[in-house]
Amino acid sequence: MRKCSECSGTMKELTDKTPEGVEYDYYKCKKCGEEILNMEQLHGVAEKYRTMKNYHVKISKWGMSLGIRIPKEVAEKYKLKDNEEVILIPEEKGIKLVPV
Repeated sequence: MRKCSECSGTMKELTDKTPEGVEYDYYKCKKCGEEILNMEQLHGVAEKYRTMKNYHVKISKWGMSLGIRIPKEVAEKYKLKDNEEVILIPEEKGIKLVPV
C-alpha cells in the first residue's frame, strides 16, 4: 500500500480516462484527496496520445455555412448516420461534436 507524501494517509489505486478515452491508473489519498500519477504511467499516457490517429479534413463552404466531411472510419466508430443531428460544443482550443 502506498502512503501519501502530504499526510501519510493510505492511497488507493484508481483508473480514469482522459476526455479522448485514454485510460490511466493513478493513486488518491483516502485522507486528504492528494492524487499522484507516476512518471512511468505519465509516459505511457503520452505515448498513447502520440499514437492516436489524427485526421486532417478540409473546411468547405456549403451555402452560407461551412462544413467538414467526417471520415468513414470515424463515422462508423461513433455510429454517426446521414442526416443525424449532433450537438456542437465550442471549447477553448477546438470544438466537440456529440451525437444526440
